Amino acid sequence: MSNIKIGDMIPEFTSVTEQGATFTLNDLKGSPTVLYFYPKDNTSGCTLEAKSLRDGKEELKRRGYKIIGISPDSVKSHVGFCTKHELNFTLLSDADHSLSEAMGVWRLKKMCGREYMGIVRTTFLLDADARVTHIITKVDTKDSFGQIVKLLNE
Repeated sequence: MSNIKIGDMIPEFTSVTEQGATFTLNDLKGSPTVLYFYPKDNTSGCTLEAKSLRDGKEELKRRGYKIIGISPDSVKSHVGFCTKHELNFTLLSDADHSLSEAMGVWRLKKMCGREYMGIVRTTFLLDADARVTHIITKVDTKDSFGQIVKLLNE
């Protein structure tokens, strides 16, 4: 489970976008945000999730939401991922995983008998003040957009 709970504010942070621009907590404020953490660019689940959000961006925008994706990948990797899959939203590089750690999504993972530290796929919905309104821990990578809309409609 996340360190961050519903009702909590996102901690202060500084990151870099796929365009190389500095991005901070203040950039999240002013409109609601879909803030999603994913393990790695160009992997099957992460690509499905990104495409679902890409395809649903206009509906989320109509509801006032912007989309921000975060992984430990480099800015260069994000540029390639955005270009290859025509992603139409911001990706942040959390190479030192400081934001992932602060959000509680950088955890011990197990795969094929191997243990390692990495991002546990998690989506946070934030209000215009960057306060958490919803947390999705069991993300449906094929229909991340639909899962978000269903939550917003409840």
